[in-house]
Amino acid sequence: MVYLYFFQGKHWTLNNVLGICFCLQGIERFSLGTYKIGAILLIGLFFYDIFWVFGTEVMVTVAKNLDGPIKLLFPRSLIPNPDTGKIELSLLGLGDIVIPGFFLALLLRFDAHLAKVGTTKIDIHQSFPKPYFHSALIAYVLGLITTLVVMIQFNAAQPALLYLVPACLGSSFLCATIRGEVKELLDYSEEEEEEETADTKEADKASSAPEKSQEAKKEE
Repeated sequence: MVYLYFFQGKHWTLNNVLGICFCLQGIERFSLGTYKIGAILLIGLFFYDIFWVFGTEVMVTVAKNLDGPIKLLFPRSLIPNPDTGKIELSLLGLGDIVIPGFFLALLLRFDAHLAKVGTTKIDIHQSFPKPYFHSALIAYVLGLITTLVVMIQFNAAQPALLYLVPACLGSSFLCATIRGEVKELLDYSEEEEEEETADTKEADKASSAPEKSQEAKKEE
């Protein structure tokens, strides 16, 4: 049914649903590891996106002509074009969502780290301060709005990461500067935290073993 509806009708709403599902799966399964790696990745893709959008027409041509849920589509108007009979659409590549999404997920785990909340098994109902995540999320939304406005205003393709990368990096670093946690942010590593969690679990098991043996002796 999905095949017939998408590949035969090619409706933009189902395209967006599938695209968002792919984005969520990607963000959930991938981790950047450290803030420095995330910053280097974003800066590299910042220049990459600018070159392939402004320097050549390859990326724009592929994005427009390739059918599939590799992009999100936004109607510019609900009135069909009288010449083509179709609604004019603007597009946003999934990479412009997934890549910043990796970075936002890292900042959320950093907030959990500062709040002394475990990041291996998180209670989704547990509340803790999220200054880095919220500031970067707001900056991302503003950057995304800026991208769409500029794209519609000038009627030309825009490299979304041109606006999203400064928004995400700038907001997170500004938040760290205001809170006096620049060193903690730059030194944060998810791998070290996982190792510490594993060591803590082993220590708990080791300490609980003598208690169990004493209880067994008492029962005897």
